[in-house]
Amino acid sequence: MFDRRLLQNFEWRLLALCFTLGVLGLIALYSAVSAGSPAPQTALFYKQLVWFGIGSVLMILAFALNYKILDKLANFIYVGCIAMLGAVLVMGKYAGGSRRWLLLGPVSVQPSELIKLVLIIVLARYYSKLTKTNGYTLRELIFPAFAVLLPCALIVKQPDLGTAMLLILIAGSVTLFVKIERRSFWILISGATVLAPLVWFFLKGYQKQRILTFLNPDRDPLGAGYHIIQSKIAIGSGMLSGKGFQHGTQNVLSFLPEHHTDFIFSVFAEEWGFAGSVVLLAGFMILIIWGLSIAYRCRDPFGVILSFGITAMIFWQAFINMGMVMGLMPVVGVPLPLISYGGSSVVTNMISIGLLMNISMRRYMFDS
Repeated sequence: MFDRRLLQNFEWRLLALCFTLGVLGLIALYSAVSAGSPAPQTALFYKQLVWFGIGSVLMILAFALNYKILDKLANFIYVGCIAMLGAVLVMGKYAGGSRRWLLLGPVSVQPSELIKLVLIIVLARYYSKLTKTNGYTLRELIFPAFAVLLPCALIVKQPDLGTAMLLILIAGSVTLFVKIERRSFWILISGATVLAPLVWFFLKGYQKQRILTFLNPDRDPLGAGYHIIQSKIAIGSGMLSGKGFQHGTQNVLSFLPEHHTDFIFSVFAEEWGFAGSVVLLAGFMILIIWGLSIAYRCRDPFGVILSFGITAMIFWQAFINMGMVMGLMPVVGVPLPLISYGGSSVVTNMISIGLLMNISMRRYMFDS
């Protein structure tokens, strides 16, 4: 029988915020793929519309079914996603110098996007079952470390260093949230500090070039630094109110690279200016604060960690994407949630927001 309290606690405003961000993304994407290009890619816009439709259906399922089901199915979902990541390396679609997509009939799926949410679910299950008031020891962090490093290794092989780093940031945020024993924390920090410089020797040439370009974009303004310089020009030229829809010259004249994915914020900022950028940034800030509020109000340990992990995922994606297009971070290919083109990204984020609504509307079940 339907419980009226579910409807009373439903986050209608969060749903409206999700669709508002989605509409802003579709507007920016349409401009990016159609304005002034010698070969318009408007088909990408219509594909994104389809993905939003699919994401909306899955988001409804995500808040309609009790999220506690994920607690029971977490390990099975994780194994399935790992199998998909392994299949990508064997039979995945090769494009843009990497193999990241798995063809499932007419649909192209990116498992590295799905693993972000799946990893959060697995960590939420583990930490909620093994509650530690004094923090987790190194021994107790072995399983979470393995759960993170296995998909990271598979994703690095694609290669996709940006997503692998994002998984580590998400897992690290969740682990710090649940608390690490002080001694174990300092051992981990010391080990990471010692090993971090060694990562340089394992990076590919283009990855090293991206870091050097981040440190000094002007060292090769017509080569490696060209893209980030054009991105900053686009953002700056938008000034206060922007140049108007489909009137961004950096986009129209095809100076911006990956303008529909990684650099979609540059397109948006050039057309809508500082004012529009503040609105978009405020939307993400409200979404993040709302997610933290849901985690705070929840009384179920699994729900608390799950909602915090989802919020951390959205935060890090938005922070890294906006930071890299403004030259504040190296370009690592992380999409802007609900804004950048990409079916797997849109679906994953919409399911995640659906789970936030799910946790919020069922919080009364655990009230004393």
